[in-house]
Amino acid sequence: MSDAPKYQPLPPDLGEIYGPSAPRDPTRQIFVNRNLNMARIETVGFDMDYTLAPYHQHAMDALSIQMTVAKLIANKGYPQEIHEARLDHAFIIRGLAVDKETGNIFKMDTHRQVGRCYHGYQAVAPETRRELYAGTPIKLSSPRFAWVDTLFSLPEATLLAGIIEHWEGSGRTLPWSYRQLFDDIRESIDEAHRDNSMKAVITANVPTYIDRDPDLPPTLHKLRSAGKRVFLLTNSEWFYTDAVMRYLLDGALPFYKSWRNYFDYIVVSGRKPSFFIDTNPFIELDVNGNAIGEATTLERGKIYEGGNVRDFERMTGVAPDSVLYVGDHIYGDIVRSKKHSAWRTALIIQEMEDTLRLTHEHREGMRRVDALEEMAIRLDHDINYHLTLLKSLGRWADIPGGLTGPESRVIEAARERSKTELDVKRDLSRRTLDELEELESRIDRMFNPYWGRLFREGNERSLFGGQVGDYADVYTSRVSNFLSYSPVQYYRSPREVMPHERGY
Repeated sequence: MSDAPKYQPLPPDLGEIYGPSAPRDPTRQIFVNRNLNMARIETVGFDMDYTLAPYHQHAMDALSIQMTVAKLIANKGYPQEIHEARLDHAFIIRGLAVDKETGNIFKMDTHRQVGRCYHGYQAVAPETRRELYAGTPIKLSSPRFAWVDTLFSLPEATLLAGIIEHWEGSGRTLPWSYRQLFDDIRESIDEAHRDNSMKAVITANVPTYIDRDPDLPPTLHKLRSAGKRVFLLTNSEWFYTDAVMRYLLDGALPFYKSWRNYFDYIVVSGRKPSFFIDTNPFIELDVNGNAIGEATTLERGKIYEGGNVRDFERMTGVAPDSVLYVGDHIYGDIVRSKKHSAWRTALIIQEMEDTLRLTHEHREGMRRVDALEEMAIRLDHDINYHLTLLKSLGRWADIPGGLTGPESRVIEAARERSKTELDVKRDLSRRTLDELEELESRIDRMFNPYWGRLFREGNERSLFGGQVGDYADVYTSRVSNFLSYSPVQYYRSPREVMPHERGY
């Protein structure tokens, strides 16, 4: 006989053997969409902007808008009056889309159906919204639409809505087409980034615009101490990367003389998503950012720009599925890396901390919403049952040849009871749906008075929420949240169930 130990079932109450883990701030948790075993991750890469370097969003928006307005006036001939437009910095959230044909801004669910929609700061009437967008799902690849998918892109939509509201809200016709206005705003913002005027202001006063996280240096050190290689892959140029990273890391830990010592490889001007798609060469730079020549190897302590994912894997010798890349850009960092490589992905969502705080504050209301939705489903079943029963009883009453007196009385009594019960269920359903709609609207306004919750649109995930679920293996609010977890942590996702598997 085999000496192998026999299977011993666990006790029914798992609480007997499972003790609670140490308390952890819920706003600093890491959330898992797909199992990720960090013991198998040998190399961890990071984006910089909004990843290693969290920005003070209001200050960044104000600076971006200020420079954009100046360029619109100086380079595009816009009137000084655009200074007077009232701008609501809380209006735009990530995950919206701009319709350049109508000037509307809308939010979609994960099926690309349009939900909430605004023109300026005014809600678009439901019938107008249906006329414009009902039917086929929105294709964001169309030149008609622009996707607000990064925190860097919030100011352009904020400015568009504010200028439309300023002119049309006072009964005047906008002097430009919506497409021209949006394209001019985007070109002006892009120019402010390209000519480094914005970066010059930021680097002159970094603390005003960038949040220095004291937990970031020990987080990177912890990964390195666990034997993992760490690299930086950013789209920012060398001069800006150096200024920001010096602020974030220099002098933080005594055994790192320079921020560059935290990283095995440093790649700037990476041109993501092109990095994951094209075959751009790596160019070695000197410490002043001057090109030395095309690189044939990647070495610790050196600086590179450009490059591509295939050459990175070949030159470093990493197995593609042993790389975890951490970034904030849902398309450039996460979707493209997932579609064109085997790299694992971690998405930084800076808005998560506010989202989780508000979710915790309104958890009782959300539980009530869930209960009301379950109640509405049960009432629908009951109403349909009574409607079907009444039709069946009606057919019995119409049997050729008629019914006997006692039979007719029995059926009529059954019909009366069913009608009474149907009226009760309909009244309960109406009251349930009214409370559900009012409560859900109230909760949504607590998150954002215009757009509600970032990850939801109606009963569905928002398009942004759907992309997070589909492409990010894990997601969290900031890089330093990894400090609370083991560098060999096994991140396990909740078991997915289909609707027919629920409730068992």
